Amino acid sequence: MHVHRFEKLWFGASLVLIVAFLATIVYGAVGPGVAMVDDSGGTVDPSVIADGNYDQVENFREPGVYDTEDGVDVYVVARQYLFQPGSSEPIEVPAGEPVTFHVTSPDVTHGFNLAGTNVNSMVIPGQIAEFTVTFEETGEHGIVCHEYCGSGHHTMEGQVVVVEQSEFDGGDS
Repeated sequence: MHVHRFEKLWFGASLVLIVAFLATIVYGAVGPGVAMVDDSGGTVDPSVIADGNYDQVENFREPGVYDTEDGVDVYVVARQYLFQPGSSEPIEVPAGEPVTFHVTSPDVTHGFNLAGTNVNSMVIPGQIAEFTVTFEETGEHGIVCHEYCGSGHHTMEGQVVVVEQSEFDGGDS
């Protein structure tokens, strides 16, 4: 049986493409540090968060930035159609220090995506999404809700500003 040289060439190219596609899938699964958000953040009663009674919740503080000995903790409430803090006032965090976000919702499912980073989480009512990131460079990152949350979804945005360590005011503590 004779196989034409162009058929051999296309067969070889097809094999190379298949191997390349499999390599990109493997890299995407393990390379950039993508992980699922687990339940380590805990749960919270959405009605308590909706009422703003943060003193009744043991694992979630009043929304804001808090300087801790292990880095910075940022508590965010995503509600229709804003991030608190983030929408009316930007969240300011220091560069080069671990920043742990604690994000929850009192009403519907939202998304929390920091543009230009690999920070991307679903925010489910009653659950606290907890994830840690270290920003190496200063700059501004938009917060985008990527889960449809109602008629004002397209207006739900916020901002995280990464500043030099010397410019960081330390949060609410």
